[in-house]
Amino acid sequence: MPTLKELFDMSGKVALVTGGSRGLGKEMAEGLAEAGASLMLLARRDHWLTPAVEDFRARGFECEGALCDVSNPDEVQSAVDRTIERFGQIDILVNNAGVTWGTPAEEMPLDKWKMVIEINLTGAFLFSQRVGRAMLNRKSGNIINVASIAGLKGTTESGQHIVGYVAAKGGLIAMTRELAAKWARRGVRVNAIAPGFFPSRMTEKVLDESQPQIEASVPMGRVGREGELKGVAVFLASDASSYITGQTIVVDGGGTIA
Repeated sequence: MPTLKELFDMSGKVALVTGGSRGLGKEMAEGLAEAGASLMLLARRDHWLTPAVEDFRARGFECEGALCDVSNPDEVQSAVDRTIERFGQIDILVNNAGVTWGTPAEEMPLDKWKMVIEINLTGAFLFSQRVGRAMLNRKSGNIINVASIAGLKGTTESGQHIVGYVAAKGGLIAMTRELAAKWARRGVRVNAIAPGFFPSRMTEKVLDESQPQIEASVPMGRVGREGELKGVAVFLASDASSYITGQTIVVDGGGTIA
């Protein structure tokens, strides 16, 4: 029987993290690196990506980076090929890249709807498909989709109007279950994390406007703190969760049960 330390050890593993240059994506990537994994960070903008890669390298982590629009199939394939060329394999995929667009559903421009769906849902599908092929060939792999409590419930407490984001995250949770069901016997696990409200660039405006109301709706009485997601990511990416697939781990201080 492996020890607890061995179960969480990811030495020799390679993790590809989309949207990994800042915020919650960088935090989860940091946790994987601290557990021993090598990293390939993907981001849309070099002024986000380069500092993140340099920061991780300065701390002794093995880390590479690449620019990528996750909704572009050619760029997705290029990023996957580059990662395999550099590291030889991809053991862990974290689909974290995401955007939102706030407007009432009855006024949502179709082009903005498509943008949110293409980045948040289609991007995760494209990476799961392309990385999944390599994982299935090796009969080993682990995919973590970063969803949201917005994919599980309405957004009444925050006053947000984010119908595209809600639809994309709900779809991501459903896709997680479907891929897990299809790929479990072929050696690939697929799970999701559904964060509640955490301080980030995406939530900055809504927390400025509604943090007291949001915290009042959460049994733990607060929003998430820095560091409270990376442990979950490490757990799902490691052998400590080897009998778990198709699940969505909610990290929201109890907000969805209240």
